[in-house]
Amino acid sequence: MFDKLTGVEERFVELESLLSDPDIFKDQERYQQYSKEHGELNKIVSVFREYKQVQDQIGQSEELLQDGDSEIAELAREDIAASSARLEDLREKLRWLLIPKDPNDEKNILLEIRAGTGGEEAGLFAADLFKMYSRYAENVGWKVEVLSSHATGVGGLKEVIALIKGKGAYSILKYESGTHRVQRVPVTESQGRIHTSAVTVAVLPEAEEVDVKIEPDEIRMDVFRSTGPGGQSVNTTDSAVRLTHLPTGIVVSCQDEKSQHKNRAKAMKVLRARLYEKMLSEQTEKMSEDRKNQVGTGDRSGRIRTYNFPQGRVTDHRIGLTLHKLESILEGDLGAVIDALITHHQSMAIQAVEPESKDVS
Repeated sequence: MFDKLTGVEERFVELESLLSDPDIFKDQERYQQYSKEHGELNKIVSVFREYKQVQDQIGQSEELLQDGDSEIAELAREDIAASSARLEDLREKLRWLLIPKDPNDEKNILLEIRAGTGGEEAGLFAADLFKMYSRYAENVGWKVEVLSSHATGVGGLKEVIALIKGKGAYSILKYESGTHRVQRVPVTESQGRIHTSAVTVAVLPEAEEVDVKIEPDEIRMDVFRSTGPGGQSVNTTDSAVRLTHLPTGIVVSCQDEKSQHKNRAKAMKVLRARLYEKMLSEQTEKMSEDRKNQVGTGDRSGRIRTYNFPQGRVTDHRIGLTLHKLESILEGDLGAVIDALITHHQSMAIQAVEPESKDVS
């Protein structure tokens, strides 16, 4: 870790020199880029420099221990004790500061919920999960906009895609991706038997045009008439839109709006997010095995959580967390689950930064 911090400090000094260069100042785009990087590194460098200063103080106090004067030696011991405690605090702060920042953390998200195994019961639980996330978003002051939805005939959802707008939404909800399992007695079950159903959740960072460039000739657009549950016609014009990204084969449909233009705009948001996710997934494949095994890789195939109604409990299998507050969690009280997942992820990230030694020096 010491080598990393030294490298950060060297880059910080280099940036100070670049920012004082008149030619750089004339190029405002580069100047702003360097200013932003300088500000981010300043947080680390200021702590690292204090860390080195405290180390020097401990070294000086250790030399005073050799002094023949007992009072001076006692003061030196007191100073070493106080400085050592401060050094540990700074060491811990540096570990946190060196955790790689996820560039998507501040983004809005696209939340995709799909009914899996379990028939109508899976659709009903998909609706329950969408209500859970919607209420959580409402509680923290975020906005939810449904981009696409396909209802079942009994009040459930085959699929729903929603844009959730809020500061840091991705950083908070990104660990929700995966398979959510429910164990309960379906309303259609006459003999009271417990059924197990599954719903998949995907949390994608909203992608801007600068994140993903899509050429017009890469998209094929088909239009058709919107239909509701049971095949009934929603309107009599070809307002529904299906977009196919030809290079990847990704297909997105949207029919919730009566306007073809609005449906296309919503479909483009979803398509852009899926292409961005594909790009991120390809990057993840190139990372180390340790990084891929961390919580929050976005793998939809793994079972991450079970909602057991008979026992009133929710269990997150990745971190071994069980809470007997199923009802309040489904009402949007997700704080305890999310906090535990974030803490777990940060602990793993610290281990990745400093896997063997706890000593900066």
